[in-house]
Amino acid sequence: MGSVKSDNTLYIDQEALSTLEMLKEGIFYPVTKLMNQKEAQSVDQSSQYNGKFFPFSFLLAPSGKRNEKILKNAKKGQLLHLIVDNEIVGEIEVDEVFKIDKLKRVELIFSTTDENHPGVKGIKKRLGNYAISGQFKIESNKISKIKKSIQDAKNNLEAKSTVAMMLNAKPLHRAHERMIRSALGENDLLVLFLKKQFNDDIFDYEMRQEALKYYVENFLPKNRVLIEPFENTYIFAGYNNIILDTIATKNFGCDKLIIGENHSGIGTYYDKRGIHTYYDIFKENHDIEIKSEYVFCNICKTLVSTKNCPHGTHHHIKYQADFLQGILKSGLLLPAILVRKEISAIYLSRLFPNRFDYLIKNYPNYFPSDGLIVNLDDEKFYMEIMKLHQTVSLT
Repeated sequence: MGSVKSDNTLYIDQEALSTLEMLKEGIFYPVTKLMNQKEAQSVDQSSQYNGKFFPFSFLLAPSGKRNEKILKNAKKGQLLHLIVDNEIVGEIEVDEVFKIDKLKRVELIFSTTDENHPGVKGIKKRLGNYAISGQFKIESNKISKIKKSIQDAKNNLEAKSTVAMMLNAKPLHRAHERMIRSALGENDLLVLFLKKQFNDDIFDYEMRQEALKYYVENFLPKNRVLIEPFENTYIFAGYNNIILDTIATKNFGCDKLIIGENHSGIGTYYDKRGIHTYYDIFKENHDIEIKSEYVFCNICKTLVSTKNCPHGTHHHIKYQADFLQGILKSGLLLPAILVRKEISAIYLSRLFPNRFDYLIKNYPNYFPSDGLIVNLDDEKFYMEIMKLHQTVSLT
């Protein structure tokens, strides 16, 4: 793209780059470009773009004094290089630069400006005072590869119905498994979008991907399931996330999005017309299937839907991510009724690497076996411990 000068560069982060690539590939259709000031104001007031629902304006407003100086001095038709981590990743031709109300934008995305809300403080920091619109190019094809992968799978299966699920899988638990199996039972192809965060997290993407792949490859008809990364940028973090998830999965080539009824996007709000859920204004024209919540009932002794279990909630164990994460962070194996033992072993062996080096080295033959020599590692050690937990004659 030629030489880079300090007066024709914009510095953006990986999150902005990913969002721009999705925009370029039509993942946010009906929005296919960065909005100018008039379009942005119209969308923010009406939640409509080209006659279709869209929750807020689509802007590029990078933060930083250097970026602000470049934008304030930019001329229509000028070509600006987009830089991420000191590398050119694309370019944008300036059409318009305009000042934005940062607090209003934060409120449109999160429905609050309170910095105690997860994500609000971060977006305030990464939003600049000026937005830029114009035609742009991005030197990446990650999104186009995902779209092709989904289309190829549909063609190979001659799929008549393709559904999507959005997963964090922190951790992958039994309720996830029940929803996945239910989706597969009713559809030809299931796309599992595994959310990829941009912030540091001990439950990193590679760990969660390994666990999900293990489950799919060992317990499902794997030719009917795709695992694809979904870079969960800041615009998906607000209360409109269920709406944006649905728009995105539809444009990736899926017919429907399946979610649980305890999904964070099905919160309620109140206005002069009464109490609503956030997606009421959207769901009539888009395919969203809401599955009832699954719990473990200690009377039924199995996984049940809250809709068809006759026993009270005091008999139910819920599959709440924070609780399950807390047990894993403490280094404890999760009960198999909550998380499959093989999955627990994957998470714990990654969270606490080399934890059992001393025991494996000094007690290699502690566990019973069929006489064959087995080389233990952390993951297999957890599995052997679980077998002892499940010995019931002395309990």
